[in-house]
Amino acid sequence: MQLTGAEIIIECLKEQGVDTVFGYPGGQILNVYDELYKHRDEIKHILTSHEQGASHAADGYARSTGKVGVCMATSGPGATNLVTGIATAYMDSVPLVAITCNVGVPLLGKDSFQEVDIAGITTPITKHNFIVKDIEKLSATIRRAFAIAAKGRPGPVLLDIPKDVTAQKCEYTPVSQEKPARFAAEIPEEDFKRAVKMISGAKRPFIFAGGGVVLSEASAELKEFAEKIDAPVCDSLMGKGAFDGTDEKYTGMLGMHGTKASNLGVSECDLLIAVGVRFSDRVIGNAAKFAKQAKILQIDIDPAEINKNIIVDFSMIGDVKDVLGRLNARVLPMEHSEWLSHIQEYKEKYPLKYPETGLNGPYMIDEIYRMTKGDALIVTEVGQHQMWAAQFYKYKKPRTLLTSGGLGTMGYGLGAAIGAKTANPDKTVINIAGDGCFRMNMNEIATAVRQKLPLIEVIVNNHVLGMVRQWQTLFYGERYSATILDDGMDYVKLAEAMGATGYRAGTREEFEEVMKKALAADGPVVIDCVIDSDDKVWPMVAPGAAIAEVFTEEDLKQKENTP
Repeated sequence: MQLTGAEIIIECLKEQGVDTVFGYPGGQILNVYDELYKHRDEIKHILTSHEQGASHAADGYARSTGKVGVCMATSGPGATNLVTGIATAYMDSVPLVAITCNVGVPLLGKDSFQEVDIAGITTPITKHNFIVKDIEKLSATIRRAFAIAAKGRPGPVLLDIPKDVTAQKCEYTPVSQEKPARFAAEIPEEDFKRAVKMISGAKRPFIFAGGGVVLSEASAELKEFAEKIDAPVCDSLMGKGAFDGTDEKYTGMLGMHGTKASNLGVSECDLLIAVGVRFSDRVIGNAAKFAKQAKILQIDIDPAEINKNIIVDFSMIGDVKDVLGRLNARVLPMEHSEWLSHIQEYKEKYPLKYPETGLNGPYMIDEIYRMTKGDALIVTEVGQHQMWAAQFYKYKKPRTLLTSGGLGTMGYGLGAAIGAKTANPDKTVINIAGDGCFRMNMNEIATAVRQKLPLIEVIVNNHVLGMVRQWQTLFYGERYSATILDDGMDYVKLAEAMGATGYRAGTREEFEEVMKKALAADGPVVIDCVIDSDDKVWPMVAPGAAIAEVFTEEDLKQKENTP
């Protein structure tokens, strides 16, 4: 059948099982939006307040479901406004397809109105990108884009389609969607034997789980593996929920704001089994001093991550679910009770804690966990509140913490929460934000109101850029350059002006009361929670230090009082 390019785009989206797209229209993409209007009963379009919000919403949709998220924008500034969201997805391996429409083919390269080389701009931050100048190649290219986004290590793909291509016609043949085959690595049996030998020879093994476990849907295999080799488990920020945060073997996050149990345990282990991690600088601290007593076995789907940041003793390239499953079939049950008891002592001696009185970030996270029974879908912005959410909410399942890890994108959370709530209407979705982050994309509250999404925005309001201020306090002689936000912004009035419900809390009792109301609300709620400007995230590892040098506020005071 003969279809226009715009019609082919919509038919291909339907082929791929796309039920929701997030975007913002403009002149060059109007043909696609006109066709989308005709299919509004089959594909829901969420109009965000800004294109960046659309890219983050598609990201949140993808992270919370495992499906490919889709966002759309017009040419020029519309396309460039997607860039931060695309880069965020790229750093965290999120499957996303961004569709932009450019000026017509004859106008390309002539500095035409709202023309930009978005394919060139996004080349470093996509798995692949395409500019489709030939309508005959359009349907095949769209199918290929979705396959690339989802296959192997996921990531974003950009499709740029000139406007005249969306208007032209060609023959279109429907193709039934095929689920992408899992990455099946050919791993020699000798490699499994070597890995099993390393594991069986260890007396102090430690498992470090990352986002790859979540992406691979390998939580059950990881649980079996940890039980079989009788080892403690820590995680990265991206790995939250990969291993049950309430399990007795769980020790907490590793790295700059990781627990002492994890940081000291990894520093003392004799075998570190790194599963689906990329050894981020925020995790390893001083690379030359990282896990120096241990041999390191790394399991990852991407060979580019092997020996990139940390030189490992042995690696296995493959889908984490597949590799762990095959290891579980080969490893004999082990027992490391003395080692686990030692790690348990660390957990008891160095628990995460916070002041017993007054409203503060950790208390609020604890209270949210209690009131939601640990079943909420938590989204965060970036900064102190993000670390508190990682430390104090116990993630029992994967895909229950959505946060920008690699890029650290302030303004990510509200858009992502909209995407997550759209994809999971029956789940409680809560975005934890700092006041600085909320200002970045607070216009998306209007989107949540328009869509009647009952999500909760908790603003941890310390009137400063909290994490930057923490560094200024500890490492920059308390020179608070451009980090004070005490300018009279009223977030309750702001929420109400955009059509949401606004509350303010300054005490624990007030917070509990308004959270109850928020959880029962049938529309978006913004809670302005006022805390002290100098609250800090503990523990901490100083930049350039070994993770074994992790310190708390008590350690710092003791050091200051030592003659």
